[in-house]
Amino acid sequence: MHLVDLTMFYAAEGGGVSTYLNAKSAWLARQGRARHTILSPNRDVGPDTARAMRATSACLRVPSLALPGFHGYRMPLSVAAIARRLRRLRPDLVEVGDAGHCAWAALRARDRLRIPVVAFYHSDLPRLVENRFGLHAAQLTRRYLAQLYGQFDLVLAPSRLMVAQLHAMGVRGALHQPLGIDCTIFHPDRRDAAVRAELDVAPGACLLVYAGRFTADKKLDVLLAAMGRLGRGFHLLMVGPGEAAFEVPKGARISRLPFQRDQRALARLLASCDLLVHPGDCETFGLIVLEAMGCGLPVVAAGAGGLAELVDDSTGVLARPNCPDSLAEAIRHAAASDLAALGANARRKVESSFAWEAVFDGLLMHYCKLLPKDAAGCVKPGCATPGRALDEQSYAGAGSYQ
Repeated sequence: MHLVDLTMFYAAEGGGVSTYLNAKSAWLARQGRARHTILSPNRDVGPDTARAMRATSACLRVPSLALPGFHGYRMPLSVAAIARRLRRLRPDLVEVGDAGHCAWAALRARDRLRIPVVAFYHSDLPRLVENRFGLHAAQLTRRYLAQLYGQFDLVLAPSRLMVAQLHAMGVRGALHQPLGIDCTIFHPDRRDAAVRAELDVAPGACLLVYAGRFTADKKLDVLLAAMGRLGRGFHLLMVGPGEAAFEVPKGARISRLPFQRDQRALARLLASCDLLVHPGDCETFGLIVLEAMGCGLPVVAAGAGGLAELVDDSTGVLARPNCPDSLAEAIRHAAASDLAALGANARRKVESSFAWEAVFDGLLMHYCKLLPKDAAGCVKPGCATPGRALDEQSYAGAGSYQ
């Protein structure tokens, strides 16, 4: 069986889509159940994927153009060129991770090859469009997505919130498919006391960490404002790509490190801190939250988007979105709690529900519902004929992780 993942949101410097595809490639290579190809304008893989990729995996590039403001992602030049590449690859199933050229190319190839195509709705596109161009543009975007995704055989989304948004747009049958982490890499045993010395953290200070892109949608202005309210008992480590400048509030202690391409290096940093803080209010899922929880860290996050589905009273504290005072108070409350107990709860939650092995087993069940019964590596009963969309009732009990 040959699976192809197609997306423009695959880049060397992280992002949830890149982490998901790298993990999938590594898992499929270990399982030996399928040949896997990542087809993207960006083909620079991280070290974890490079170690895992064998003859079963490949990463190929499509013609593209670099555009300013796209955070390192590249825009494919031609739908037809991608469709031709797909036809040459002759996959058994294609999963698409964006709603642009790649999605239309997959639909075009589906019509020629008579294979199923799956869309994974990773980004809250209407919200991003509204923030930049206003409400009318967001409404047009919702209509576009309904028209596009209505043609796919299956649409998946990483959080229940995103599933509800798709249903509200008119995309019927969208299913919840969470993401996950490697629980052996993101583990409390990665904790290293030397990290605090390297960062010159004052004795007794609570070491906070933010890891992610330094972009406006992550609401770092809210985090920095909260740090200005916390005082010297707290030290913030910010880990991410780029050279974006920000002003450190008076009296705040903040360290900064570049993006960590090696997940083990990131896990060492996370496990060596006391709390993860994530102020973003429009995250569709929040992989970094799971990675921190896997390392035994409690989480303080904005009570909005997909983050609110991952963090509860037993694993951290939720703050009012876009409110520095609320975020600062949530950090104080968490720091005064039993951090060890919260961290242990966080670790148990990740192990029980978000290990990649369980996540990809569920994803493969979705695939098998679309593939013919004799597809290699997919021999579960009840597989649908390729190219036929299934309704919600057909998927009942199919491992949608509701």
